[in-house]
Amino acid sequence: MEPATVLSITIGAVVLAITGVSIYTAFGPPSKELGDPFEDHED
Repeated sequence: MEPATVLSITIGAVVLAITGVSIYTAFGPPSKELGDPFEDHED
């Protein structure tokens, strides 16, 4: 394979992995531990 193809596949895989972990953290079971800063500081 060409080095440019390997590099672009690697970058794409890293971006997809970061996106997957972010979605899991935001909407999965770990999201119950997240706090809402707007609810913490009501006027």
